[in-house]
Amino acid sequence: MAKNDELVFGIHAINELIKRSPERFIELFLLKGREDERFMPIINMSRKYGISTQLVNRKVLDDKSDGEQHQGVVARITQGKAFSENDLEDILDQSEKSNISPFLLILDGVTDPHNLGACLRNADAAGVQAIIVPKDNAARLTATVRKVAVGAAETVPLIQVTNLARTMKALQNRGVWIIGTAGETDTCLYDVESTGATALVMGAEGKGMRRLTRENCDQLVKLPMAGSVSSLNVSVATGICLFEIVRQRLV
Repeated sequence: MAKNDELVFGIHAINELIKRSPERFIELFLLKGREDERFMPIINMSRKYGISTQLVNRKVLDDKSDGEQHQGVVARITQGKAFSENDLEDILDQSEKSNISPFLLILDGVTDPHNLGACLRNADAAGVQAIIVPKDNAARLTATVRKVAVGAAETVPLIQVTNLARTMKALQNRGVWIIGTAGETDTCLYDVESTGATALVMGAEGKGMRRLTRENCDQLVKLPMAGSVSSLNVSVATGICLFEIVRQRLV
C-alpha cells in the first residue's frame, strides 16, 4: 500500500465515504456472494462512480483488515485532509457569522481507537462542530476509528493541535467557556449553565485530564455516581455530558 493511502472497512464507514468523497476511492474489496440489502447501496454507488471493485473471499478481507470486523467490505482510499488550528479558527469564524454558539469537544489523552470512534459518533449526534485532540498521546483517525464511528468520522472534523493548553487559551480569548470533567470536584454537571459558546473537555479513562489541561478549564464538573463503580467509560461519559449541554441549549 502506498504511503499516502488508507484502508477503511465497515459498511457504514464506507457508505458515508462513497457519498461524500467517491474520488478518494482507489479500489474496493467486497465479499464474494454477498448481495443483501445492506450491501446493495455500496455496490450500486461503486458502479455509479466507476470505483474499481474486486469480489474476494473472506480470508482476503481478514488479511487486509488485520482480523478486525470488516463486515465484508474493505476499501483502499487516498489519505484525507489533516485538520489543524487554522481550521478551528475557520469553524469559530463561521459560527460567529451564522450567529451560532460554538460547541466543541476536547479529548485529552484518549488513546483507544474504539473510544475515539464512539466519541466521534456521540459528537455527530450532539451537533458538535469539531473534536480537538493533542498530536501526541492520542488516538489517530484509523480504519478502526472510522468503523466504530459509523460515518461520523466524515462529518466531524478531528483537529490535532501541537499545544492543547495554548489552544484552550485561544478558545477562551474567542469567548468559549471550557468545562472540564474531574471526579474530585464537588460541582455536578447538571448544576452548571452551558448554553453559550462551550467546549467540553474529557480526560483519559483512569488518569483523567493532565494537570495543565485541568488548570486551563474555566469550570470543573462531575457526573453524580450512585453505584459502586468510580467512573464510566470515557465515550459513555462523553455522551452523557454532551447531551446535557444539548438539553440546555434547546431550552
